[in-house]
Amino acid sequence: MKQRQTSVRFSLCYPVRSLVEITEPETKPVYLEQQKKLAAAVRAFLREKYQLDLANVVIEQPPSVEMGEFALPLSFELAKRLRKAPRKIAEEIVAQLALPKGFEKLEVAGAGYINARLKRDIAAQALVRNPATARTTHEGEGAADVSGKILVEHTSINPNKAAHIGHLRNAILGDTFVRLLRQAGHPVDVQNYIDNTGAQVADVVVGFAHLEKKSKPEIAGIIASNQRFDYYCWDLYARVSQWYEKDKENLEARLETLHAIELGENEMADIAELVSIVVLRRHLETMDRLGIEYDFLPRESEILRLHFWDAAFQQLKDKGVLYLETEGKNKGCWVMARPAAKKPDDGGQERSGPDEDAKVIVRSNGTVGYVGKDIAYHLWKFGLLGRDFGYQKFYQYPNQHEAWISAEQGEPEHPHFGGVAAIYNVIDSRQSDPQNTVIEALRLLGYTEQAAHYTHFSYEMVALTPRCAMELGYAVKDEDRAKSYIEVSGRKGFGVKADDLLDALINAAKVEVDSRHPELNEGRRAVISQQIAIGALRYFMLKFTKQSVIAFDFKEALAFEGETGPYAQYAVVRATNIFRKAGSEPEQALAADVDYARYFADESGTEIWELWLLAGKTSFVVEQCIATTEPAFAAKHAFQLAQQFSNFYHRHHILNEADEGRKKFLLATAAVVRRELSNVLGVMGISVPSVM
Repeated sequence: MKQRQTSVRFSLCYPVRSLVEITEPETKPVYLEQQKKLAAAVRAFLREKYQLDLANVVIEQPPSVEMGEFALPLSFELAKRLRKAPRKIAEEIVAQLALPKGFEKLEVAGAGYINARLKRDIAAQALVRNPATARTTHEGEGAADVSGKILVEHTSINPNKAAHIGHLRNAILGDTFVRLLRQAGHPVDVQNYIDNTGAQVADVVVGFAHLEKKSKPEIAGIIASNQRFDYYCWDLYARVSQWYEKDKENLEARLETLHAIELGENEMADIAELVSIVVLRRHLETMDRLGIEYDFLPRESEILRLHFWDAAFQQLKDKGVLYLETEGKNKGCWVMARPAAKKPDDGGQERSGPDEDAKVIVRSNGTVGYVGKDIAYHLWKFGLLGRDFGYQKFYQYPNQHEAWISAEQGEPEHPHFGGVAAIYNVIDSRQSDPQNTVIEALRLLGYTEQAAHYTHFSYEMVALTPRCAMELGYAVKDEDRAKSYIEVSGRKGFGVKADDLLDALINAAKVEVDSRHPELNEGRRAVISQQIAIGALRYFMLKFTKQSVIAFDFKEALAFEGETGPYAQYAVVRATNIFRKAGSEPEQALAADVDYARYFADESGTEIWELWLLAGKTSFVVEQCIATTEPAFAAKHAFQLAQQFSNFYHRHHILNEADEGRKKFLLATAAVVRRELSNVLGVMGISVPSVM
């Protein structure tokens, strides 16, 4: 009978690695390592049989586990090179390839697919011994395809007002990606760039100086008497925006304030420093509620005052990346040369014939644009600038982890930051053009390897459903109530402050917890409510692919059914309850002597094996998330695992099972799923409460 075979959404291609390295068994997660072993065995066979060195071996999943655990479309790729029909090639490979350890057999399917079947009992025993979320690599190896430290920059909120819901998506995406990289064995530095000299901070300073007529001591008094100073600044920022709209001449105040802040050592600069430091601390406290931490907080003020730009500017001029435009609309500006437009006789710095589309890096008045400072910052990140920050301790987390901040004069002993091998910048999609300009500047400077390891981790905005906006107290027009989402605007004061959202979610979760568990004391109910709320928020922000606009909704996020954080958490709680009622521990079930071969072969064996196989794929999913910079795969994996476990729970009455051998088998299944689901939720920054 012919078999129809389809590709899964994602497949891994395995490059050449030594067979000895890959065939070390039982020390790494079983599913991913068996996949790598199969790729290595196939590659070795092709070399010996056909004298072909295949750089990559694509391995997919069959549409059903009944067809096997792995599928290779290899024969179709080789057909032209070997001048044979794909099925003939597949038959030769199946007949002659020595099976790697842990495999039961290979089969030809359809027009030439090769399906591979694992020995289920051996794979299950390996998974029992080794969590699928165990680190899959040694330091400097892995899915990120880079050797050395990786820098992830995320959050990067302007320190001028309270954090909002859009910032939460950035921070949760970035923090989850950090956790994924660390799970895969990569050393990671986490940075949160602080633009404390930009227009947004200047606008709040304008508000204090021009609208409220406040001096620095008076602002300090407001800070001392107002625990929510970031909220105060939120309202002031919206008022300043309205002030600009009333009279465009008021924008002169912004330009004057920006200039004063950049110069430093004046009252406007001192106010900007005071405001930005206090608001930054509030941002760190907000993110700490979500378990999000940073290692280093580089500030734009130090990039300016430590003359990072001067060093970068010299490099850019010396290598002909920038030239002084002498005519056209960009006359007097330093612009970035485009390879296609640059003339051979330019001499590196000056040229004739204006390129109207060239990127302006330094304006004709001598001020450096955002991209110019960003180029300097990224040269420092890669250790290519020849200068460094001073470092001071700034914020200590409850676990004693220290976040350092940039300074002109720092402490003599400090961690080493910068000089990394790869960069991931979590910045929204609207910044794609500036990000690409920085990458192009690195290439033009000759730093092609660094440019290749610079990734713009782009994502789309967060909006509100009309229902959510009304629940938060906003007046929603009749015509907007029919829309799928409503965009937020900080300048208009329409948006959801991050802390308000967290508080609302926790309060909503607590209503549910209070009704379900009145026997618990208040403190314990509060902790459980917080775990559920944070799990709901983090999962909601992660389950959508990065390029999807999110319309946030309280009811959908907190639902205990469907694709939500509470649903996945509940699956772990349900598994834990099985062991509580049985009077045993999950570890005992994992250590029990179980006849896996017997029970995987019985009537329900294939259905239960699908659950084991899914549980064993977590390391595969971690690599998938990193390779595609898409944490949504982890959320989808958690949901599928919770969903399949729920089906298993309802079909098999574990505690009432009369066959003791089968009961051990079912308990081991529950223990493995509980462990792997807890671990994948942990990678997503989601903890599991004791009850729900």
